[in-house]
Amino acid sequence: MEESYRKGRGAQVNIANPYHNLRYDELPDPEDALRTTYLPTHPKTILNKITSPDLGSGYGLNSYQGCEHGCVYCFARTTHTYWGYSAGLDFETKILYKAEAPVLLRQALLKKTYQPLPVMMSGNTDSYQPAERTFRLTQQCLQVLAELRHPVGLITKNSLIVRDLGLLKDLASEDLLHVCFSITTLEEDVRRLLEPRTASIAQRFRAVETLSAAGIPVMVNIAPIIPGLTDHEVLGIAKRAAEAGARRINYSIVRLNDQIADIFVDWIRQTYPDRAERVLNRIRDCRGGALGEKRFGIRHRGEGALADLIAQQFRLAQRKYFPEPVDWPDYNFEPFEQRRRPQLSLF
Repeated sequence: MEESYRKGRGAQVNIANPYHNLRYDELPDPEDALRTTYLPTHPKTILNKITSPDLGSGYGLNSYQGCEHGCVYCFARTTHTYWGYSAGLDFETKILYKAEAPVLLRQALLKKTYQPLPVMMSGNTDSYQPAERTFRLTQQCLQVLAELRHPVGLITKNSLIVRDLGLLKDLASEDLLHVCFSITTLEEDVRRLLEPRTASIAQRFRAVETLSAAGIPVMVNIAPIIPGLTDHEVLGIAKRAAEAGARRINYSIVRLNDQIADIFVDWIRQTYPDRAERVLNRIRDCRGGALGEKRFGIRHRGEGALADLIAQQFRLAQRKYFPEPVDWPDYNFEPFEQRRRPQLSLF
């Protein structure tokens, strides 16, 4: 590994922002690269309608933009360019927070024109990234959702979620909550390089166990599977997920769209030079010769012989550790409808 490698960060470069005429010519000072800056932003709305046919219907809620977890493969990195930053180191060091998120959420849910759909936290960041310890925006939004009895889904890689166990149990008691933990690998040495500021694998499985024991429906997403690096771990992760009490599993294969490809290629050539080309070629084998994929219906599962082999491993894991029927409750919107009727009559 090169001496200039920034430990504790995923991306090792500040890749050029395609919307800027200016270009980053060199890496930041090592100390600056490790320092996180929190920046306030003031949106007028907080819910975004999900339009992807791969994700189902709902609203995305992102109280933060950028993510200090630093997962080098993260598909959300490119969203940071819309805020004027790089998808590289900026994504994990320049964290935008929306202090008004809980207020905006309440206002959105109580609008007479609001169409009830699940609120998903979060699509472009992790709701329980380190910033949440300071700003507690996820917790405050959950309090609004619990008060109004509105269904919500949480996706995270951080065991900080256990802090809100009381709120989560309350929501789950009326089928208002689904939780998804993303788990990429069982090897801590890989995890530290691949997603450096996430909770450890052991911490994540303990969190799955804690939430599951409290009656909360938890799914483990084996994602992203990186061919040549983590694709041999599907059965092992599924087994651990079942032992921890998860009710179901899912998976997706890594996709390196736009600037993320340059970030990942730079990273793997520094961290795993002996197998870098093998990993990149195997990703291409699942992506029609490319590193990225944007086509709906294909982008999560990939295509080709290797993608088919991964799918077979996943189906085997389901049969072995998650046999039918799966106890996975549908979201219950009746409590929200009952709660908001008197609220609407006040306006």
